[in-house]
Amino acid sequence: MAGPYWAHKDHGAWSIAKGEYDPTTEDARAVAAREFQEEVGRPAPGGEWLDAGETRMPSGKRVRAFVVETDEELAFVSSNLFDMEWPPRSGQIQQFPETDDAQWFTIEVAQVKIVSGQRPILEAVSRVIDL
Repeated sequence: MAGPYWAHKDHGAWSIAKGEYDPTTEDARAVAAREFQEEVGRPAPGGEWLDAGETRMPSGKRVRAFVVETDEELAFVSSNLFDMEWPPRSGQIQQFPETDDAQWFTIEVAQVKIVSGQRPILEAVSRVIDL
C-alpha cells in the first residue's frame, strides 16, 4: 500500500489489488481485471482465471479473489492517485499513489507481507491452487 501511513513499511503492509463492485450489475472478474490495471498500472495477466471465492474481511467488507497462473513479468508502472489531508489536521490536501510497488510473491512470503486482515484471502487462494 502507499501513502504516508505506509511509507517505509514492508511486512504486514502489502495488499492485493481490489475494489468495490455491485454484483447485481457488474461482473466480478471484469472488475478484478479493471482494479488490477488501475492499481498496478498494467493489464491483468492473461491465462485461465480461477475463482478463489469470497472472503469476509475483519472490516465486514467482502473480497472476491481470482487466481491466474502466469509467467509474465510484473513491472510496476504507476497507479491511480487518492486525495488525503496531510499532515493530519493541517487542512492541506495532497495526492498520493494508491500503490507504490507491485511484485509477485510465493504464498509463504505473501503471508508475511500482506496486511493481516487479508491473510484469509491467501488461504482461499491456496485451496484453489492446491498448495
